[in-house]
Amino acid sequence: MQITSAMKMVSAAKLSKAQDAITAMRPYSEKLSELLQSLSATMADDQGSKYAEQREVKNVLFVAISSNRGLAGAFNTNIIKAVKYLAGAHYAGKNVEVMTLGKKGNDILSKSFKVYKNNNAIFEDLSYDNVAEIAEELMQLFLDGKYDKIVIVYNQFKNAATQVVMNEQFLPILPPAEVNENVALDYIFEPSKEEIVTELIPKSLKMLLYKGLRDSFASEHGARMTAMHKATDNATELRDALKLSYNKARQASITNEILEIVGGAEALNG
Repeated sequence: MQITSAMKMVSAAKLSKAQDAITAMRPYSEKLSELLQSLSATMADDQGSKYAEQREVKNVLFVAISSNRGLAGAFNTNIIKAVKYLAGAHYAGKNVEVMTLGKKGNDILSKSFKVYKNNNAIFEDLSYDNVAEIAEELMQLFLDGKYDKIVIVYNQFKNAATQVVMNEQFLPILPPAEVNENVALDYIFEPSKEEIVTELIPKSLKMLLYKGLRDSFASEHGARMTAMHKATDNATELRDALKLSYNKARQASITNEILEIVGGAEALNG
């Protein structure tokens, strides 16, 4: 009970900082993604970004974001189940590989899939620069044609008790969800459209991966805090039940000793 209570307090302290980071970052990330989709909608096929190239899907890479530590309820299990479900339901017959970010996911997924790469150290220093290196590697893998589709699977932070498993297409870039063909999208670009594409798209993709990792990091501490809170409650109930049983046994022992003394005294007097 003391161990689980201490782990709960540690996760609660870390959760506060992680929650502030992801809450502050989401509006920027969402607006950047919106700009990216609007930009891709205005581009003719011959002007299309190399990151938006739609190819026949033969090779798929899942980026599974889990954690390095357990005792977080179903946090890691949900990611593993989601990857297996997506691979079987949506990409059956395709060549599916995984890149694991987190030890727990790698330990299980490596038994079912070919692991392209595992990176456990990213959570030791979760900075934008370190995440950008991974994003650049993923972009290069797509450009080289090694993978036709890259999907990120992670836990999105909703609140301390709730995490939502998300799968977001990283590459190729998705077109806008709803485009009214009767409305012509007309933008004035400054600087040129080509320069914006060159700068904005890689930055947006890096931010997308960074947001996923930040979401997962906050979700991990939320899940662990909730799991340790429940474990502490269960341990407290078990302790109280054992204490009651001990007191009952102790009282019964004392009663038997008194009865024996009384019985012995009566025998001597008789």
